[in-house]
Amino acid sequence: MRSSRRKAIKQFATLFGTSALFGNIPYRAGAQQTSEPSIEQYLGDPLLQPVHVRDFEPLAKARLDPLAYDYLVGGSEDEVSLQHNRSGFDKIIIRPKALVDVHSIDLSVEIFGKKWEHPLFLCPAGGKNCIYPDGENTVARAAAAAKTLQITNGGIQKLVESGKGPAWWQVTTGGDFRTQQTMRSFVKRLEDQGCGAICFTTDIMYVSHRERNIRNKFDRSWGETGIPRDGQGRTPQPRNPERSGVYPSRPTPTPTWETVRELRAVTKLPIVLKGILRSEDAKLCLESGVSGIIVSNHGARQLDHVGGTIEALPEVVDAVGGKIPVMIDGGFRRGTDILKALALGAKAVGIARPYLFGLAAFGQPGVERVITLLRTELALDMGLAGTPNIPAIERSLVRTRS
Repeated sequence: MRSSRRKAIKQFATLFGTSALFGNIPYRAGAQQTSEPSIEQYLGDPLLQPVHVRDFEPLAKARLDPLAYDYLVGGSEDEVSLQHNRSGFDKIIIRPKALVDVHSIDLSVEIFGKKWEHPLFLCPAGGKNCIYPDGENTVARAAAAAKTLQITNGGIQKLVESGKGPAWWQVTTGGDFRTQQTMRSFVKRLEDQGCGAICFTTDIMYVSHRERNIRNKFDRSWGETGIPRDGQGRTPQPRNPERSGVYPSRPTPTPTWETVRELRAVTKLPIVLKGILRSEDAKLCLESGVSGIIVSNHGARQLDHVGGTIEALPEVVDAVGGKIPVMIDGGFRRGTDILKALALGAKAVGIARPYLFGLAAFGQPGVERVITLLRTELALDMGLAGTPNIPAIERSLVRTRS
């Protein structure tokens, strides 16, 4: 069974240009098409063969180490939330408007006083180096070329200093806030480097049971070094494999709402809280001086059974009442997914696994192509729905199936 499945994947990869996957066709940095390609280019370039972003996954799987693939696609425990991140979109029906002039489609959106060409951003994702060498900087170059916001895990400082980096927000899980001094040092460094905002991830105070990794005896350090294998294809004995049955504990107190208020007091940078899923916490964001919210369940990799993020979006939007922007990530694969989120009040939509599949399959051009496909689908869907610009996308554009 495993042999036939691997053969099928290889055949699919061949259909989309195996030579490009395995390095026989060089891709230069910034090779993303800036205008519509010719028919000859379209038919001959393997990068242009995936029809939509899900087509990149089997290409990535054919190239990735099996442990890296499981690390990338897995969720926590039963992976119920992973399923709900996708199935939640099926409950939302689009109600297109008729006879609206849509000869010109404008995807631009303004967040924190900055205008973006489209409402897509690249979510932070750890372990990129087991997916592609120097993954964070490769993604940053793609984000810059595609004029797309990147929320980074860090490590792109040299690229930023060179003037060729993207517009970026820095993510933190709160470890930088242990003392007033570490908080101030963290903030000053970001301000000096031209960071656009601080994105504080609230849902990772513990690492969940990610059972694919546990069964693989995956060492989290491999996410930074790549998967080490010897000449016989064996991995070394992991020093700190992910395990089950270890009772959770933390040596120091975890961040609280007071931490957010302290952070607000030491910086003028926008503060974005990522991982908000309930109206009560959205209201606390307002009370604590938060600048924006990302509705997120961490790609369904933390607490399971929390539902899809698209299901949580309306109550968070209603709770803030338009006072701060609400963004969202989790399961977005289609232009219609993005359109539904915008109709429900999201200001922007984040993606992670789609661009990581593009990264694994084609490097920087793969990331850029994923962005192109999604923004193009969104523009087409907006035109078909009778919404020529983002402000025209209102909640009346969708209904929820009972």
